[in-house]
Formats: sequence, C-alpha cells, structure tokens
Amino acid sequence: MTPSSFRKTGMALGFAAIAAVGVLAWTSQSSGSTATLVTKKGSFPIEVEVADTPDSREVGLMNRETLGKDSGMLFDFGTTRAVDMWMKNTLIPLDMLFLDETGRVVRIGANAQPLSLELISSGQPVRYVLEINGGAAARYGAAPGDRLEHSLIPPRQ
Repeated sequence: MTPSSFRKTGMALGFAAIAAVGVLAWTSQSSGSTATLVTKKGSFPIEVEVADTPDSREVGLMNRETLGKDSGMLFDFGTTRAVDMWMKNTLIPLDMLFLDETGRVVRIGANAQPLSLELISSGQPVRYVLEINGGAAARYGAAPGDRLEHSLIPPRQ
C-alpha cells in the first residue's frame, strides 16, 4: 500500500466512523428493532426504526420513495400528550397508529396522503405513533384497543 492509498483508506475509515456516530446520535440506537402488533386477526412482527429525538421525529419518513413490507417507524414522544402529524415531504401513503403509554391503539389515521400539509391529530393524549405503509393497518386488522409490543413500551401487567 502506498502512502497515498494509506491516507485515502484512513480518510475513508474516518468518514465511516463519523457517519456511524451520527446515526447513533440520531436515535437511541433502537433502529432496526422489531415491534409486534397484536390484533384480533393475529400477531404481526414489524421492523421499526425508532424516532425518539426531536431531529429524528421532525424528519420521520420524509423523502423516502419506499418502505418495506412489514416495516415502519415508531415515534416515541417521551411523554403522553396530544400529537399532530403531517405528510410534508413524505412521498408514500402511510397509516398512523396513535398509541397510549401502554401501547394500546387509540386512533388510526388511515392512508394519509403523500405531501399533504393537513394535520392528522391523535384525538387524545398519546405517547407513541407507529407509521406503516398505507393500507397495512387494514391488512393486519388493526383497530382501536389493539396493542403494539416493543422494548420501548412497558410490558402489559
């Protein structure tokens, strides 16, 4: 390896390390975890990215052209409160499941339209929001009263 290629390799590794630190700072490192949506129709594993910082919640699923089947984003607001979501810069239709502090579904915003600035309200205080592909909530048979299980959500007593 020449000194020039050694420097280039070192710089590439340095940039990779900086990028990795940036990703870890973006969320609480819960990216790529599995949640389970429990409905009357069954239990459905969903691969989720966690948005639990102000920056990650602000960006959410914006500017993505696809979202894998049985994938989504779990927003943790850190406290139970009224929440309004929107689809600004979001290119794919989404279902939004609004969840209380126990992971119980309290409201579903189905098939939110891409790029819409219309507010989608939780309707009551919630702690979490699960965003999944538009139409997936119906496919899972999701309804108010169903439950999401995830390591962020305290287990049912």
